[in-house]
Amino acid sequence: MADIVIINPRFDVSYWGLEHAMPFLGSKAILPVASLPLLAALTPPPHAVTLIDENVEAIDFERCARADIVGITGMNVQRARMHEILAELKRRACFTVVGGPWVTVKEDDIAGLADVIFIGEAEETWPRFLTEWGQGRHARRYEQAERTNMASVPPPRLDLLRMKDYGLGSVQFSRGCPFECEFCDIIVTFGRRPRIKTSAQVLAELDGLRATGKRTVFIVDDNLIGNKRAIKPILREVIAWQEAHGHPLMFATEASIDLADDPELMRLMVDAGVSELFVGIETPNEASLRETKKLQNLRARGGSMLDKVHRIQEAGMEVWCGMIVGFDNDGEDIFAAQRRFISESRIVNAMINMLVAIPRTPLYHRLEREGRLDNSDDPAGFGPFGTNVIPLRMGRQVLRDGYVELMRELYSPTAFFHRVDALYLEARLRWGRARQHYLRRHPLRRAKLNARLLAEAVAIFLMLMRGVPDPALRREYRRRLLRAVWRRPAPAILQLYAIKCALHFHFHTMVLAMQSTPRPVALGAAA
Repeated sequence: MADIVIINPRFDVSYWGLEHAMPFLGSKAILPVASLPLLAALTPPPHAVTLIDENVEAIDFERCARADIVGITGMNVQRARMHEILAELKRRACFTVVGGPWVTVKEDDIAGLADVIFIGEAEETWPRFLTEWGQGRHARRYEQAERTNMASVPPPRLDLLRMKDYGLGSVQFSRGCPFECEFCDIIVTFGRRPRIKTSAQVLAELDGLRATGKRTVFIVDDNLIGNKRAIKPILREVIAWQEAHGHPLMFATEASIDLADDPELMRLMVDAGVSELFVGIETPNEASLRETKKLQNLRARGGSMLDKVHRIQEAGMEVWCGMIVGFDNDGEDIFAAQRRFISESRIVNAMINMLVAIPRTPLYHRLEREGRLDNSDDPAGFGPFGTNVIPLRMGRQVLRDGYVELMRELYSPTAFFHRVDALYLEARLRWGRARQHYLRRHPLRRAKLNARLLAEAVAIFLMLMRGVPDPALRREYRRRLLRAVWRRPAPAILQLYAIKCALHFHFHTMVLAMQSTPRPVALGAAA
């Protein structure tokens, strides 16, 4: 029997991490990574597993030193911390194994630091390694020959995580994406053929999440609608589960913008409880979309990208988005174009990044051939200007300065809350429509939920008033919340506005850090 410890290193401050907002929302981290509880579920008895997420608890290196095997997973943005942890484990003579997105795309960065590495998915290779380890004949490198059959994936061991420390739960329905965006590593890691779990698997995992007390869950699929035909019956089963259990969960997820072309699919997602949707819009520059092969964003059927964003919002889902500056077809006018699109689209939360070339992606290979990669020794792997890409139509300092200024403008209190008000007070987004429809038929449950939401809104507001150091920001948050009380006093909307204030504080603090450092902090948590 092996005594196993598996570690997820802490993230640096990032857009998605919401670290500056977490104290106001009563959590230590936004959500657990899916790999830790899944690896625990894949570990056969009688092996014992301890999970450590450094984002919610410190690593006990003394405990690691007593283990037979110490595993580490991690993404690109965790690379520097992975190196630090591996160095400390080596100093303590630990037997180490490493897997996850970063080693999958940049094997040579880790290979010499660990005893064993895992490339790609590990549903087959992790149990095989444990068997071979027990027989004293394990390999130094494991890689599955075939993609995982998702019907064989066990439910994650959520009982081994400190779920109370996370703001959201997480669940995975599928892997893979049918598109071929040049910059994306998803097709490298998971392939272009979407693979999906069975309805029974999905509902069992929802039961497990409900048992932890989580009320909001992020469906971590990189494109939930990669196989539209297959996802629709799953969503129908989720709708029935929600009705049977009183709509206990709200969902956020990711999907491509062609969702707007399928009214039935939008209705099913809203009825299943999806209230927030992340969409990879990337750029309003059509030449850049063609360049990066984001052709699904160029399909004229159903109108422009702006029309499609509004259609998704009108269906009842708030759209979050990813945007990128620094494509080969981007000139200095891209920053104004991005700002204008985000304002007109009423997208409150826009994750902006400079273009980064992830190893093994088509973009990385192309720029490597063209001699336009900066491979300087930078701890975060992005180079001194915040990206390893040498842009074509503007200087690197111009790109960096334009990017930081764009972030400053988008997340000024005036611009940010203008978008919040435009979406929720003027367009009056029907947030949580399916749950509200259910609660109208159950008035006692509705009263209890409204009381809880109102109490949460007040609690977040009071913590903001005590914890935000800038008096001008505190005044702005008071003004915006009072405006919401006057214009749309529904408890769910007031709670949402309080959360938006906390999120704004996070983005505002990040932008201040960007302005004071020569290299922007990494925003996304990509591989």
